[in-house]
Amino acid sequence: MNLNQCREIVFQAMELITLEIPTFQSSEIDWSISDGNVAICIIDPEGNVYGKIWGNDKVRGRGFYDIAYRKAVQVWITGYKTGEYEKLVFADKLNYKDFGLELPDLMGWDGGQPLRLDDETTISCGFSGFEGVNDLAIVKVAFEKILGKTL
Repeated sequence: MNLNQCREIVFQAMELITLEIPTFQSSEIDWSISDGNVAICIIDPEGNVYGKIWGNDKVRGRGFYDIAYRKAVQVWITGYKTGEYEKLVFADKLNYKDFGLELPDLMGWDGGQPLRLDDETTISCGFSGFEGVNDLAIVKVAFEKILGKTL
């Protein structure tokens, strides 16, 4: 997939996520975490960064974007979902030094994931503001709807 196609898909996903946010924040837990403020960060294979912050509180939105960015960057560097990478490191199946990350820098929270758009294009996504399972799901659902396939 070329860069312009990738960008178009990323922007379409952000539009779909805008529509999905009310559904995902219908849970009392998710609403109490974000109060309507959530953020996404996506890094394409060429290192371009895309982001969006939803909600009315700019300071809280900035905080959620910071977390989404750190999730996306860790995925971009390691190729592993956040949470999954840490489990592998602490089970001595991966050496964190091989990736240039220090132990205090590991994210640990779910919400960062690589998504393979086609045979040659993988993007690194981070979402923050909901429970980790929903941080993962809202992004995955959006891209699956656009691509018409299960990721």
